[in-house]
This record gives sequence, C-alpha cells and structure tokens, in this order.
Amino acid sequence: MVGSGFGNIFKIPELKKRILYTLALLFVYRIGVFVPTPGIDTVALASFFAQMEGTIFGIFNMFSGGALEQLSVFALGIMPYISASIILQLLTVVIPHLEQLKKEGEQGRKKITQYTRYGTVVLSIIQGLGISIGLESMTSPGGAAIVMAPGWGFRLMTVLTLTAGTAFIMWLGEQITERGIGNGISLIIFAGIVAGIPSAILNTFRLMSTGEMNIFAIVILMVLMVLVVGFIIFVEQGQRRIPVQYAKRVVGRRMYGGQSTHLPLKINTSGVIPPIFASSIIMFPATIASFVTIPWMKAIADSMQPGNFFYELLYVGFIFFFCYFYTAVTFNPVDVADNMKKNGGYIPGIRPGKRTADYIDRVLTRITLGGAIYVSAVCVLPSILISRFNVPFYFGGTALLIVVGVAIDTVAQMESHMLTRHYEGFLKKGGIRGRR
Repeated sequence: MVGSGFGNIFKIPELKKRILYTLALLFVYRIGVFVPTPGIDTVALASFFAQMEGTIFGIFNMFSGGALEQLSVFALGIMPYISASIILQLLTVVIPHLEQLKKEGEQGRKKITQYTRYGTVVLSIIQGLGISIGLESMTSPGGAAIVMAPGWGFRLMTVLTLTAGTAFIMWLGEQITERGIGNGISLIIFAGIVAGIPSAILNTFRLMSTGEMNIFAIVILMVLMVLVVGFIIFVEQGQRRIPVQYAKRVVGRRMYGGQSTHLPLKINTSGVIPPIFASSIIMFPATIASFVTIPWMKAIADSMQPGNFFYELLYVGFIFFFCYFYTAVTFNPVDVADNMKKNGGYIPGIRPGKRTADYIDRVLTRITLGGAIYVSAVCVLPSILISRFNVPFYFGGTALLIVVGVAIDTVAQMESHMLTRHYEGFLKKGGIRGRR
C-alpha cells in the first residue's frame, strides 16, 4: 500500500538522512528568496511587477519562486545555470572538443560541468548588469522610482549580489544532487513554483467569497486539474520500446549474450525545455514593445499576450520546433546504433549499422510528434482558461509539467532506495519509472 510504502522511508537511515538534508537546503533557498538586494524600493518594485504579469518578467519571476518580484539575492534564480547547460549541450554538436569530452565518461562530464559553472557566472554578470541598468529607468505605476540611488555603485553592487546568489543556488543544487534525493536543480525550480500555489489558492477563495467565482466553477477546476495531472503522469511514463536481441558469443569458457531486451524511447524526450524556450522567445519582443509608446508596437505587444490567437499559434509552433530540435541534439540514433553493434546487439528484422540508425530515427520522429502535441495541449490550456473563463489559478503549462515531472523522478529515486534494501515500494503492483 502507498501508506506503508511512505512509512518505510523512515526505516532506512540513509534515505531518511538524504530526505532531511534535501528539505534543509530547500529551506535555506526559500529563506534567501526574501533577502532583498540593497538600494531597491520594494513597494515600488512590487507594484511594477503587478502590471508586468503576462510578460517575460512574469515567467522569470515564476521560475525564481517570486525572488525577481522582490529583487532578492536569488532574483536571477537558477535560469543562468539552465541556460549555460543548454548552450553547452548545443555546442557539443558543433565543437569537436566538447563532443569528445561528452564521450569520455565521468572525467569528461566533470569538465563539461566546470565549463557550465563558468558560463553560469558569465551569464549572471550580464543579466545582473542588464537588470540594474533597466531598473534605474523604471518607475512604479504611481511614479515612484524603483532605485533609490542610481549610478555605477548601485550597478556593481547589484551585479555582485545577484551573481553570488545564483552561484550559491547552483552550489545548493549540486549538493542536493550529490548528498540528497532527486535532481537538485530541478527540485529548486520545483520549490519555487510550488511556493506560489498557496497564494493562488487563497486568491481563488477570495474571488469565491466576493462572488466573482461560484462553487460550481471551483469544483470543475479541481476535477479538471486532477485529470490534467493524471494525463501528464500517464504520458511522462509512456515509452516506445524497440526490441533488441544480443547475439551469443563465447569468451574463454563462458558464453555471453543471447538475451532479449528493449530500447526505451520517451514520448516526451525533450522534457520542459521547448515550452520554456518558446515562451521566452515570444515574450521577449512583447516585453520590449510594452516599454515603447509607438502605436503599432503597442498593438504588436497586445497581440502577443497569452490568450490571443496569434500568441497561441506562435507558441505551439515554437514548441513543435524545439521538441524536434532539442530531441535531435540530445539523442543521436547513429551513436545508439554504433554502440548496439559493438556489443553484438541488433533489432530483429533490421540490419545493424545505418539501417538501424535510420529505423530508430524514424520511430523517434513519429513519437516526437505525439510528444509535441501533448506538450502544446498542456501548455495552451491555462491560457485558454484564463482568457476565456477568467480563471485565476494557474495549472497546466510549463509549471505543472515541471512539478509533476520532478515529483515522478524524486519518488522513483526514493522507491529505488527502498527496493534496494528489500522494502516494498509505494505501489505493490508496478513501479514508478523516472523520466530518465
């Protein structure tokens, strides 16, 4: 049973220690969200962000757990690290040295991680400088200046503070991954998103008390939310299993191989990267245009707000593009076919080598189409609800994809710890598979 499965957690000292360690570091992260950067009028900044909801500022504020809205020491969040990681992954395709490092195993991975850290610091400095310069020209809707003492002193202090905050979050994530449970970076994003759910729930009940929403609408929302979560779990666990047969070979007096296995291909191979990239690309020009008073640019900014047909069309188009692009970057059918051939494996009915690579590529292309449709449907749902039915509670979209995906991965790791020590998992029948 699920209850007895969770009860077994505290019977394993190592697992209990890892979970408590993870919770302690996430608590430290949440404390840092409320430590403000010096020289900022927090009241004026909060009123400014209230009118920026639906722009790229709102997206970054969500991933930082509300830290950007208060311009805390963690205002940049973990996004510079994610951007640096994605840039390094893309560069492995065009730079032979990085591609070689990727194939060198643990030592190569450590070197790429080191490059990622350097890239994170560089991106943090650039973004921190841009934020500090931008804040100096911003005012609240009432006309109050956000920066109390503009100048290079404020800029340098802001760059130093925000860069140090991002580096500290990066360190927290790595410590959680190494000594805690689950992927540290993903859990930090998870904590930032989940932290906004209580206020959203309170806002929903406030609207119900004022009569702006009725109890029937809230019940429908709860049912729909449960269905969306169930749908995400179902698809994230979905795999296309390609059968693989290994030929028998004799080494000395022993015979190896001869077993049948499978190559699992995820329906959503690219994860949450496509909606993050798609929303950032669309929101960036809309955010820039919102600061300009030219009528035609203002019209473009209005047409690229969530809920409008033009925005949703662009959003879906970019999601499809990045689903295929990121899958092509992270999964190489030629390498998989070569490794399979070196180990004496083959797909029944398919010749090893190029034919196998072409077959895997064809199957991956087909299931990526289904994955792109799934991601688009989940991400467009909240915009439709907000624009058509004035629903204040955010669910679905990138936020829920991250929350559900990280929860699945973390529970899968906890279950593997228990099964390794001969304890029952959370479910007696069937296990929980992680996304990787």
